[in-house]
Amino acid sequence: MTDATTAEPQRRVVRNADKNRYDVFLDDELAGFAEYVERDNDTDFVHTEIDDAFAGKGLGGVLAREAVEDVIARGRIITAHCPFIRGWLDKHPQYDAHVVGKGITP
Repeated sequence: MTDATTAEPQRRVVRNADKNRYDVFLDDELAGFAEYVERDNDTDFVHTEIDDAFAGKGLGGVLAREAVEDVIARGRIITAHCPFIRGWLDKHPQYDAHVVGKGITP
């Protein structure tokens, strides 16, 4: 049995197609988002933001991983104009085959 005060918070990422972004939640609170633009078969990440109240909880990395994996699962390629997503991808070369400028020639 788990005590509610010691339970690990739930991290969840949802693609919000209406707003062209991925939302990250900590429990049921919106903690941040990664905005994108879709053109043809390309998903271009343009801006990522984590609310200061949620800083230091690893949510940016969770958001980046889940968003990138969703884009790949949907058969799309990735462009990262957002410095945060670009930096995260630089640290995770296993996704290079799906990234313009890495495994995909522009």
